[in-house]
Amino acid sequence: MREIAAAADLSPANLYNYFRGKDEILFFCQDSALDRLIASLERTRRAKAGAAEKLRAVIAFHLHCVLDEVEGSAAHLLTNSIPTHLHKRLLIKRDRYEQCLRQLIVAGIRTGEFVSIDPALATRAILGALNSTVLWFNPQGPLSPDAVAENFANYLVRGLCSSRASAREVRRGRSLPRSAITLSKKFTKTGDPQW
Repeated sequence: MREIAAAADLSPANLYNYFRGKDEILFFCQDSALDRLIASLERTRRAKAGAAEKLRAVIAFHLHCVLDEVEGSAAHLLTNSIPTHLHKRLLIKRDRYEQCLRQLIVAGIRTGEFVSIDPALATRAILGALNSTVLWFNPQGPLSPDAVAENFANYLVRGLCSSRASAREVRRGRSLPRSAITLSKKFTKTGDPQW
C-alpha cells in the first residue's frame, strides 16, 4: 500500500480514505480499464468504417490501455486475487467486452470482409494475444506500445481477411492506416487516455 500511495502522491492513510485495501484498488483499476475498453469498442462499432479498420482501432486502443497505463497492465495480471463478489462484477464487464468484439467480427464475416470462422474462437484468440502482452512487454525494450499495436493489428486482422487483396491492405503503409489512427484518437477525445 505504501508503494501505491507513493505512486499516487498520497500518504498511505489518505489512500485508505478512498479504498479499504489492495483488493479494492485492484478492482478499481480493472473496472476502470474495462469501462474505457467497452466505451471505445462501442464507439468504434458505430463508426463508418469497414470491419478490418474497426478491428485495427480496437486492437490499438486495447494494447495502449494495457501497455501504456499502469492500472491496466497490473490489473490484467492479478484479477484472480480479487474477492469473489468483486470478481463477478468484472466478469460481467469482461463478457460484455468480449461479446461486443465478437459482434464486430460477425459483422465482418457477414459483409465478406472476414473469412467464415467461429467468431467466439477468433475473439478469444485475439483477446488472449492482446492480454498476454502484459507478461512480456518491457517499456524500456526495443518495441514501443505503438509498434506492438501496429504489428499485432497487422497479424491479427490479416488472419481474418477473406482475400489476398484485403490482406494486402492490412500490410500497406508504414504504420496504422491514417483512418485507423484517426478512429482511435477520435475516441480518446471523449475521456479515454491519449496516446
